[in-house]
Amino acid sequence: MKTYYQTDTGRVRSHNEDSVTIVKNLTSEYLMIVADGMGGHKAGEVASSLVVTEMGKRFSELSSIGTKEEAVNWLKEMTDEMNMKILKYAESYPETTGLGTTCVCAILTNDYLIFGNIGDSSGYVMKNGKIYKVTKDHTLVNILVETGELTEEEAKSHPQKNVLMKALGASEKVSMDIFDVEKDIDEIFLCSDGLTNLVTAEQIERVLNEKELSIGERVDKLILKANARGGNDNITIAYLIRESGETSDSKGF
Repeated sequence: MKTYYQTDTGRVRSHNEDSVTIVKNLTSEYLMIVADGMGGHKAGEVASSLVVTEMGKRFSELSSIGTKEEAVNWLKEMTDEMNMKILKYAESYPETTGLGTTCVCAILTNDYLIFGNIGDSSGYVMKNGKIYKVTKDHTLVNILVETGELTEEEAKSHPQKNVLMKALGASEKVSMDIFDVEKDIDEIFLCSDGLTNLVTAEQIERVLNEKELSIGERVDKLILKANARGGNDNITIAYLIRESGETSDSKGF
């Protein structure tokens, strides 16, 4: 396996509210997480960091995540716990009311691959050079697209395209979408909407197929592309390539 993760503040925001990690547990099973925080007084980075740090620590200490069913239950339990911790933080610090975070994650073992998602950060897989989006965005415009009230083209420029319908910390009860994915894939790619709002899936696919670039150079090139197109949000990527016999090479912030 090769892994790499990176986050960038972008060209407009004064600070970075995204958090990211890729961790292994004691049997070399992988957890990848990208979280995009929101809220005033830098509260967004508190929410996203809490989720990424806590989930990453818990996973890394496990001997194994267990069966697919046990992994799904673990994600659901983590979702409930992280949601309550964010809500309690907001109660303790009223100036942070409204804080929350998206969370997209993937668990890869020798037996299965599952994705979890809350919000509008995105999870993809690559197979035979083609990119496929696994997750569904919990946004107002995505609901309008699904009901036929908007076309996908209209959604791209809709003034409310970033209105979230679901996030950790947004309500007392929140559920994570779980996706059971064929494990016979070549790559896993997670990112915040700071990338996908400015770089299309087809453009991401082209960069990931530039095999002459290292895994880190591909990620850095995508971040440069988003910044070149305005960089109006934080940009965060977690990327894993399944290649047997290769060691992990990860980078954080």
